[in-house]
Amino acid sequence: MKKAMIMLLVITVSMSFGQYKGGTTAAQFLKIGVGSRATGMGEAYVAMSRDASGLYWNPAGIAQASGPEIMFQRNNWIADVAINYMGVIFPLYGIGTVGASITSLTMDDMPVTTELEPNGTGEEFTASDLAMQLSLARALTDRFSIGFNVKYIQQTIWHSKASGMAMDVGTLFRTQFNDMRLGMSISNYGSSMTMSGRDGLERFDPQPNLEGNNGSIPVDYSMDDWDLPLIFRVGVAMDVLEMGVSKLTVAVDAIHPNDNYESINLGGEFNIMDKYFLRAGWKSEFVETNTSLAASDLEAREESFTFGAGFDLPLFGSASGLRFDWAYGDFGRLKEAQRFNLSLYF
Repeated sequence: MKKAMIMLLVITVSMSFGQYKGGTTAAQFLKIGVGSRATGMGEAYVAMSRDASGLYWNPAGIAQASGPEIMFQRNNWIADVAINYMGVIFPLYGIGTVGASITSLTMDDMPVTTELEPNGTGEEFTASDLAMQLSLARALTDRFSIGFNVKYIQQTIWHSKASGMAMDVGTLFRTQFNDMRLGMSISNYGSSMTMSGRDGLERFDPQPNLEGNNGSIPVDYSMDDWDLPLIFRVGVAMDVLEMGVSKLTVAVDAIHPNDNYESINLGGEFNIMDKYFLRAGWKSEFVETNTSLAASDLEAREESFTFGAGFDLPLFGSASGLRFDWAYGDFGRLKEAQRFNLSLYF
């Protein structure tokens, strides 16, 4: 256990020397957290994962689920963007726990504007994102589990779209010390994405100063390839205080993305009788102060503290019930984002 803690500390410290590569990856919606419990804890969840939201954070966690579960989430995101999530997990004897999920991002129609018609052409366009995945997790011992996701990703804007495939892998280890959990996951390892569609078709005159040539040659613009937002997470969670029917759990995650600064997420959950829950968290970023971009990047970091709550309503005995969770995230000048999810377990 001491070796594991030392390794976690070394990884966390070494991650503070990363580089900023904002705007270099596609499918940014894959970085928006799932599950009100996780987001209410500041997204410090890679070692907490064991419900249907774990399909996003760490698929290994679902191997420790006590039974089947269905989760629905509504995320009122910034800029009037809506994100909906549905996840299902189901333990199968002799195989492990299987799961499936779908995430969709939608927004209202927007007017089409051009350089010559800045007030609109009379047309409207929309944009949307979609991710569908299948999962498998298995407990290799009574304390160690591993899980995998395979996902299809699609982004659409007006008449163009891009698609790709990716996979996630995660591990989770439960120690004997205050039920401390060590988790790790790698998300969105897969193919690059390229936009294509009739929006890239144009008429072009290669020699506008030459008389008599064809000034309306059809061309199809070639789009660049964009990598997916690869994310490496490592975290620890532990029950630090127990008072009769209540307990306090704290968690910390270190996140290393391929397109942004590294960050540390802190979170806590106060559990009362396994029925009522209060949560809070904090998200912070390591920013290099010796670069000219550091000040503007630091100002652009809007998300900071989060909090949330939830309650559990048993149905037909203690093995089944409904769970409602809510989370609030502060985005500074971008105002706030609220998430709601409902889970049915049995």
